[in-house]
Amino acid sequence: MSDEVIVVDLGLQLAVVTAFIVLMVVVHSAGLVAISKVLHLHDDRAIPNEFGLRASFLMGTYGLLLFTLHFFEIYLFALFYRHVGALRSMEAALYYSASCYATLGSAPAHFDEEWRLLGSLEALIGFVLIGWSTAFMVGTLRKIIN
Repeated sequence: MSDEVIVVDLGLQLAVVTAFIVLMVVVHSAGLVAISKVLHLHDDRAIPNEFGLRASFLMGTYGLLLFTLHFFEIYLFALFYRHVGALRSMEAALYYSASCYATLGSAPAHFDEEWRLLGSLEALIGFVLIGWSTAFMVGTLRKIIN
């Protein structure tokens, strides 16, 4: 990698953001469908109708699978940051991506400023996807209490 600064066009950044929005909607949709199938959430008989050990196990497993889905999405952003050279290590890329995704907003000292727009908009994407997961989980909880 040379020492010259490469200016990334705003249009390219917006195109990449758009591609990530589409990718994340597809990944998150597929993930939620997979979680539903694994936990048999489409079958009302598989969902307990009271809070107890079975409901606790279902919701705990649900939470772990959602966490895994969100981590995978964070990982996809981190892979991109490493691929374009915005960060020097995968650990730094994961830290930055998780920070953005969770709307913490802690930028590392050596982040390539050419891609900071994507990092900022990753926060919006993460916020929406976390909200989507929350709504999905609340729907399942409603089935348990009804």
